[in-house]
Amino acid sequence: LAASGSSAEEDERVRKSTEVLREIMDIPEQSIPPALFRDIHGIAVVPNVIKAGFVVGGRHGRGILVVRAADGSWSNPCFIELTGGSVGLQIGVQSTDVILVFKTRRSIDSIMKGKFTLGANASVAAGPVGRQVGAETDAALKAEIYSYSRSRGLFAGLSMEGAALQIDDEANEDYYSKADVKPEEILEGGVLSSRESARTFIELLARYSSAAK
Repeated sequence: LAASGSSAEEDERVRKSTEVLREIMDIPEQSIPPALFRDIHGIAVVPNVIKAGFVVGGRHGRGILVVRAADGSWSNPCFIELTGGSVGLQIGVQSTDVILVFKTRRSIDSIMKGKFTLGANASVAAGPVGRQVGAETDAALKAEIYSYSRSRGLFAGLSMEGAALQIDDEANEDYYSKADVKPEEILEGGVLSSRESARTFIELLARYSSAAK
């Protein structure tokens, strides 16, 4: 299915998210550790979060969320928006990539129900990076969500207290060519997609999931 004029932007968002995840995971010393990746319930990638000029310290970005089924397979992408929170941008940096790793399904279910604030609706912590994080540290990984950011090529965990996530319904409708499509339908397999951008992202996640076992 070729992208229509109205969904080309969403296709590009998925491709950018794939690029961000691949570039980060391909450098083991600064990637999401296998010990964390192995048991995650979902992952969100928000490329190019920008500083919002009309809100002091505010940020805004559009990305995607995918969840893992009981059989280990990954869902199609559901489109999301991230707003607020400082998301750890360095002084002078106007754009950063953000990745959120979800350790519980509860957090994802809350996002599907409406606006979801990190730190208020679920515990969030700066995520660990690198291969040195092994199974012995699993007991310390107690937060529901782990957050990461990449600015100027540097990838690191960061605190994102106060940032909010919500479903981007318009983008979901455009990408799946279906009016009033619900996030539950997308994330639970009720809406199928033959788009290459979604397939590429899911295949990449499957590769990293398998490597983490």
